[in-house]
Amino acid sequence: QAQLVESGGGLVQPGGSLELSCSSAPFRLDLHTVGWFRQAPGKEREGVSCITRYETSITTYAKFAEGRFFISRDNFKNTVFLQMNNLKPEDTGVYYCAAVRRDVNSCETSEHSMDYWGKGISVTVSS
Repeated sequence: QAQLVESGGGLVQPGGSLELSCSSAPFRLDLHTVGWFRQAPGKEREGVSCITRYETSITTYAKFAEGRFFISRDNFKNTVFLQMNNLKPEDTGVYYCAAVRRDVNSCETSEHSMDYWGKGISVTVSS
């Protein structure tokens, strides 16, 4: 059973930063497209950012994330990161890591393409 584990969430003030991590055992994340999705209270889940498999590592972002969020992978650590800067209260929600073992361009627009999901981690942006 594939397993994804998110970490790095928490409470941060507006304008602050957080780095989320997505790790996995037992499979290699560099062989997967990995995406971040989020669900705000009372809203539907939406895509945030994606990175394709290691051969291409194409990164894509939702409009609200462009210029503030940055996705990256560390193959040695078998981890995908989401650096979130200049956080706003509307960024509050549960953030999920998801993966699929093929290239999916702009996977943040097609969450149905993702095969494996983490349990999510809470991010709260508040003063």
